[in-house]
Amino acid sequence: MAELKARTACEDALPVTVGAAQLEELDLGPVTSVMVWGQEAEVSAAMEAAHGMAFPKPNRSSSKDAGRCVWFGRNQAILIGVAPDATLGNHAAVVDQSDAWCAVSLSGSASEDILARLVPVDLRRGQFKRGHTARTQVGHMMASVTRTGSDSFMILVFRSMAITLIHELEQAMQAVASRST
Repeated sequence: MAELKARTACEDALPVTVGAAQLEELDLGPVTSVMVWGQEAEVSAAMEAAHGMAFPKPNRSSSKDAGRCVWFGRNQAILIGVAPDATLGNHAAVVDQSDAWCAVSLSGSASEDILARLVPVDLRRGQFKRGHTARTQVGHMMASVTRTGSDSFMILVFRSMAITLIHELEQAMQAVASRST
């Protein structure tokens, strides 16, 4: 009988450091899709009571301790790092997505320049502050990009696109690094 082994989406491909940028895989823990079917205010109140963070406004994320909730579209969010409280199911469709996503962190002083080559959204610090998020493209892939610090971003793509994401980001990292030498 075959022996199955759990593997991460980026197994053996990360971390990568090129120039002033680091690319690392993130272990998000539980990832849950929360899709509002009633009033967003009710879901937000339930999330606040259970997890200490509100349902995020469009293009924003909220966080508390190890948990984060990222806007993912109209009436949709992804709850990361904490198991959803059962009361959320009274106001929203709550679906486990833990194995569906690849999450990486791009950090370093070159991170904005690297993403500028791949993302058609202005991610500069003055426009895209900590906690801001966007559903957009990274190269040719649909993704979620969230600023997590002054020089760091969390990027989510479908798990099946993990190696493609790493390839695209690594090429952009090399191109940006070559300009600074």
